[in-house]
Amino acid sequence: MKIEPFGVEEWMNAYEEKARINVAETCVESLTVGELLDLSGGRESFLDDFFSRKLTYGEIPGSFDLRAHISRLYDTQDEGNLLLAHGGIGANFLALYTLVEPGDRVVVVKPTYQQLYSVPRGFGADVRILSLRPENAFLPDLDELERLAGDRCRLIVLNNPNNPTGALMDGAFLKEVARIAERSGAWLLCDEVYRGLEHDPLEKTPSVVDLYEKAVATGSLSKVFSLAGLRLGWVAGPRDFIRECFSRRDYTTISCGMIDEMLAMRAFSHREKIRERNLSLVRRNASILDGWVNGEQGLSYVRPRAGTTAFIRYDFPVPSEDFCKSLFDFNGAFIVPGRAFDFEGWFRLGYSCATETLEEGLAAISDYIRTL
Repeated sequence: MKIEPFGVEEWMNAYEEKARINVAETCVESLTVGELLDLSGGRESFLDDFFSRKLTYGEIPGSFDLRAHISRLYDTQDEGNLLLAHGGIGANFLALYTLVEPGDRVVVVKPTYQQLYSVPRGFGADVRILSLRPENAFLPDLDELERLAGDRCRLIVLNNPNNPTGALMDGAFLKEVARIAERSGAWLLCDEVYRGLEHDPLEKTPSVVDLYEKAVATGSLSKVFSLAGLRLGWVAGPRDFIRECFSRRDYTTISCGMIDEMLAMRAFSHREKIRERNLSLVRRNASILDGWVNGEQGLSYVRPRAGTTAFIRYDFPVPSEDFCKSLFDFNGAFIVPGRAFDFEGWFRLGYSCATETLEEGLAAISDYIRTL
């Protein structure tokens, strides 16, 4: 199996730890353990449980209670429709490992998280790219999707809300995608790690697993819950599919961390408090970002509707890697080049850090742009 270099992750690995101002991060400003326990209350009871916990493997598919909590993110799923994984990236890999065989036709949107097309390509699939275009608000062209899927497609892969663009497919749009998948006989996999971070308070994005019987969704605690350090994600889907995932997971994962699951239970037991904290930050920072983009000459974008990232076009004759590396060298501000998504002339910015960090980062980019 040959695998392509992972553009975004290699860029993050090279520069993130040395950045002075990190506006490349995709998580909502991360919580400390203390902040999580303060939000959920009862530090003493948690510590009593923590110190008395015997460090066995625990429940192999993930604790029943935690899976029950996660199932409440969906309308039609219960704990039997869920399997824990090591982060959203582990959940995506497990789903693709279960669904994709050599020669399968797989249609994937792009730009998106590279794993979603590079892994099936590494498995030997016939990967067909559906390009998302700014003139279409970075939403899939449904006619093009139907043409690419044809009548023998194995899998359609989405990312909703989208990374890096912040585009959002609403319920009506997703139903059209599901109809195309059904006509083609395809499975539908959607990476939903940003679901729940809609900018419009009246908007609530459904999961594909609640719209189509051959749909699979992946999620995690990293983005919406600000708990990337727990490395907990999950796959949701039909029970037969989950059983197939479980048999493959035996080769990669015995169980997830018991301490991680304890903290995850705290987060899910008080998820409305975390949601309020995070949505307030995301919406405030998205407004600040919008004012900056519209006031800065040479920049434009399709305003994100959800998530934590924006994909910004710049009007300067500089390759995106050079643009981002020169910015980093100039004042330590850190963003991701569009080349990591095969889009030249763009960069990805994460705006859901602390507001002070965002404002400092935007000012740093403005200072650099003035040198061009």
